[in-house]
Formats: sequence, C-alpha cells, structure tokens
Amino acid sequence: MPSGKKKNFPKKLSDYLKSKGIDPKVLEHRTAYTAIDAANTLKKKLDEIVKSLLVKADDYYYVVCLPADHNLDFKKIKSAIEKVSGKKVKTVLIPDEKTMGKVLKIKNEGLTAFGGLYKVPVMVEKKLANLKKAVFSSGNFNHSVEMGVKEFSRLENAVLANFGVKKKIKVINVRSSSSLMKKSATKKMATKKKAVKKAKKTVKKAKKATKKKK
Repeated sequence: MPSGKKKNFPKKLSDYLKSKGIDPKVLEHRTAYTAIDAANTLKKKLDEIVKSLLVKADDYYYVVCLPADHNLDFKKIKSAIEKVSGKKVKTVLIPDEKTMGKVLKIKNEGLTAFGGLYKVPVMVEKKLANLKKAVFSSGNFNHSVEMGVKEFSRLENAVLANFGVKKKIKVINVRSSSSLMKKSATKKMATKKKAVKKAKKTVKKAKKATKKKK
C-alpha cells in the first residue's frame, strides 16, 4: 500500500529529466492515487490527465499511456505490441502492485509515465497527440508533470498507437428520476387512502350488525 505521507518531487525523476535537458513544470497537489483523483484535484478535464499502466506482454514490459477517460483495449494493445516487436504475443496482462514494485524496483510509489527511468519502452495512445499539453504522473501521489505531448513522446521515444476505448459514463436524468419518485409517492398515498376508506366501511358494517343483534 502506498504511504499517505506527503512527499517531495521524486529525485530520481528530477535527475532523469535534467539529464535530458528538460526543466519540468511540476504541479503540486493533494494526495491523488488515481488519474481521476488528479483530475478532480487539479480541476482538469479527464482527457488532459494521462493514465499510466504497466503492461506485461509475455516476458516484456511496457509503460502504456492513455487519457484518463479511456480504458485499455487488450486486443488492440496486443496487436500494437506485435507490430512494434515483430513477434507474436500470447499473453497481455497488467501485473499486480507487488510484481510492479519488484520489476521496476519501486517501493511505496506509483508508476511514472516516464518509462525511460525504468529502461522500459513507452507506448502512447494516439488520441493524446491531439493535445498540446497533458498532465503526466511523476510516481508519487502529490506531484504531477505538465508538458507537451510531442515533447514527452520525443523524450521517451514513444510509439503512438490506437489501444484506448472511451469509458461509457451512465448519465442519470435527475428530472425523470424525481418524477418517478413523485409518481411512486402519489401511488403509495392513493393506496393508503383506499385502505383507510375500506377500514372505515368495515367498522361501519360491524357497528350496524351489532345494533341489529341488540
């Protein structure tokens, strides 16, 4: 589990970027464990936040970057990796946190989008190329890096490919929901009134029957 303690911008990433001649725009923010958390905290659109995933294709690893409002299409990423590597891929999966920590030699950290830091190739969803700038994960949960997508792709020698599928977001119609609740409440009231009316009639009949007996 990642530590909830606020940390400084990762020194390893800072040194890596400086060695490449990059002076990053660092965004400091509240603790954000997911790309969606980062979007909410930074008040950015989901498609401006880059979600980074570690993907294992057979015995090889890749850092895969896609917009936060997209899911990874495993068939498409498999096809893209086969095209890049020139080899057939049998299995594509996302390793668990423990495996990721062991492979990348990280502890109590998240995955940074900068795969070169781990000597792991980077693949970028083509839709990100439509953005001038995007927000990339730094590896800790209180800092992100904002930079040009083209600049990032050049830096990481990233492969552009189509492997993201936009998430389906279910929109709830508040009006129709409210209307249904009102209808339901009205129906319940009507049923209650009928029951009360019926009970009163029964009481009246019982009283008349008692009078006749007397």
